[in-house]
Amino acid sequence: RTLIWQGITETLRPQPGSADGMLPPLLLLLTLVTGIVDAVAYLSLGHVFVANMTGNVVFLGFAAAGAAGLSVYGSLLAIACFLPGGIAAGRLAARREGSRFGNLRTATGLQVALVAAAIAVAALAGNHLGSTSRYTLIVLLALAMGVQNATARHLAVPDLTTTVLTLTLTGIAADSRLAGGSGAKTGRRLLAVGAMALGALVGALLLLNTAPVAPLALAGAILAVVCAASHRASRRERLPGR
Repeated sequence: RTLIWQGITETLRPQPGSADGMLPPLLLLLTLVTGIVDAVAYLSLGHVFVANMTGNVVFLGFAAAGAAGLSVYGSLLAIACFLPGGIAAGRLAARREGSRFGNLRTATGLQVALVAAAIAVAALAGNHLGSTSRYTLIVLLALAMGVQNATARHLAVPDLTTTVLTLTLTGIAADSRLAGGSGAKTGRRLLAVGAMALGALVGALLLLNTAPVAPLALAGAILAVVCAASHRASRRERLPGR
């Protein structure tokens, strides 16, 4: 329990001079965003994911077998737009080499722009999304999440990929005391799982009780907070003596 609590504390409130600085709590906020936007995508955009590409690949297999209620075009479109988002993030990271917070600021700034466009589309469409609105939202959100996933990969903060939890859950089990491990990283991993679940819960509640624009607006606000916080951190990185 002490190790778990220590991991939680160090993730939420990193010690001054720690290797990753304030990146862990900021990446947890991005994990929250993932849950929110995938709730919107799955529940209102035709049973697709815009962040979890593994799910889309599996859905394509189901659809090929004749399963009903799945959007082949939606899943293909999400994958096709997720990849250019990753390419864009990779090019941005190459330009910001050496500045991790500068990289995060640039990437989340791009995400804010893409999600803002998605908010405008959702606001115009209201509660009843037509096919044009759905596909437009898939394009914008998949691009944004491709940027996020590639950026998190480049930052390489342990156990905080922001979009994928399979290895995180595997680590909780494989490194636990029951498996002969120390369980030292369990706290951070539990935070990542909890952030994703909380985002999905909040996103679904907002979607089911209001309209798609509400959870998207929340996601955009969180991204703006991360962008502003990373901007402040990048300025501190450039101060003399740092």
